[in-house]
Amino acid sequence: MGSISDETVEENADAPTYVPSLPVPNVQELVKEDPLQVPDRYVRDQDDILQVNDMSWLSSEIPIIDLSLLSKGDKEELNKLDLACKEWGFFQVVNHGVAKKVLQDMKDATTEFFELPLEEKNKYAMPPDDIQGYGHAYVVSEDQTLDWSDALILVVYPAQYRKLKFWPSTPKGYKDIIEAYSKGVKDVGVELLRSFSTIMGMDQDALLGLHEELVQALRVNYYPECSRPDQVLGISPHSDTSTITILMQEHDKHGLQIKHNGGWVPVKPIPDALVVNVGDVIEILSNGKYKSIEHRAVTNESKERISYASFLVPRDDVEIEPLDHLVDSQSTQKMYKKVVYGEYLRSSMKRRMEGKAHTQMAKVET
Repeated sequence: MGSISDETVEENADAPTYVPSLPVPNVQELVKEDPLQVPDRYVRDQDDILQVNDMSWLSSEIPIIDLSLLSKGDKEELNKLDLACKEWGFFQVVNHGVAKKVLQDMKDATTEFFELPLEEKNKYAMPPDDIQGYGHAYVVSEDQTLDWSDALILVVYPAQYRKLKFWPSTPKGYKDIIEAYSKGVKDVGVELLRSFSTIMGMDQDALLGLHEELVQALRVNYYPECSRPDQVLGISPHSDTSTITILMQEHDKHGLQIKHNGGWVPVKPIPDALVVNVGDVIEILSNGKYKSIEHRAVTNESKERISYASFLVPRDDVEIEPLDHLVDSQSTQKMYKKVVYGEYLRSSMKRRMEGKAHTQMAKVET
């Protein structure tokens, strides 16, 4: 297989476009220019930040799943997965098979990319009509409170959806590193979706078949340090529009928090583990048995942080609705209506991140 770096960068007619996001300042540059200033547009209402309790003492209870056992169909591990999805909607995966070097190369090259001068990074800037590239997503109004982060967003699979002009060629070999990392994550995702099919009472490949073609996007989030971390959020509370999301954190920096029993629980990194969360698609398919969970990112006063989120989703034209066998007409009401995935996704992108407000589109009105 040739190197991606050698591929010609031409627009692919098959590649979907998503929705525009308004241009906003680069946060990393704001911090470089004046490390002590936090512009008003980033300052949160204190109720937003403190609206729920800190429950950090629960961090150690977030489930840990062994993928090597899951892939063998281990009953006990499948039960753990079922419980993790019902009670938490989040879990950490160990023994996932992605080589340490692949994870480390991704971290090293990405750090180098974000250290480049702004004009170099802006060569990959998001266009006015899409969210692939370097910049900010989900900015829909001029008066919206902004997140304290910058992002690089790329669609990786299927390969014909790639827009390679947005894939950075600096540092050298970065495109191939993104490809190797994303391939590893895809393998983990396929294995997990097989296990999800099993715990949802279906054949192993049922969920993969339902997707028509597994689409995978990568969002790399860069959270600069902030002199007033108590006033800002790195990413606003939201649930993911994905089927599942697979996230790599830096092993020595905290930032991700999940909503659980009315409080915020930090997801403490386990070296080389991957964090997985249930997305809206699984919530709809399972008729609410497994719920997508609100999560957010907080910032740090003394050091920047980078996270790597891979979203696995169905093809745009796939219709999703609760699976028949999970809706028993006698006792269980259908909580979600049929939605076309691409419409659901774009509808959520046209609004600011605001908890689970975007899921109303799929809810059956009672």
